[in-house]
Amino acid sequence: MKQMMIFAYDCKGVIMTGRVPSGTTVTAAYYRQFLQKVRRKVHANRPDLLKNGVLILHDNARPHLGKDVRELLDGYSWEVLPHLPYSPDMSPPDFDLFPKLKINMRGVRFSTLEDLSASVTRRIRQLNCSRDLTGIMDLPKRWDAVIRQEEDYAEGL
Repeated sequence: MKQMMIFAYDCKGVIMTGRVPSGTTVTAAYYRQFLQKVRRKVHANRPDLLKNGVLILHDNARPHLGKDVRELLDGYSWEVLPHLPYSPDMSPPDFDLFPKLKINMRGVRFSTLEDLSASVTRRIRQLNCSRDLTGIMDLPKRWDAVIRQEEDYAEGL
């Protein structure tokens, strides 16, 4: 059993998670709705982010690049940072959030998706309280390393 989730986070921690219902395909329309929910959550809990200008980094998955999504982000005046086609060493969730999220869950078998979701929620709360999510802040030095390597894989980031 697998559970697809979408995460929105910044240097202060996870802002919002979205649990994608089983059998659902994440389309541009689905992702657009998620971003609308993120904006409402940011407006309610972190309005300073909206004042300072939002920079968004997501990978080049088709739903992220759809016309509806681009128009929404333009309408919000959210700047989209460039992302190399496949570069997990440049994706904060891949090098920061997911490994830290999995620490307490590695090897655990969950009997229901609700149990898994509850475990993820608990771990996110821990990470948010501990301020251990540093991937966003580490991104500039990673970008510099990749640029120095002429966009080739940078060992030991």
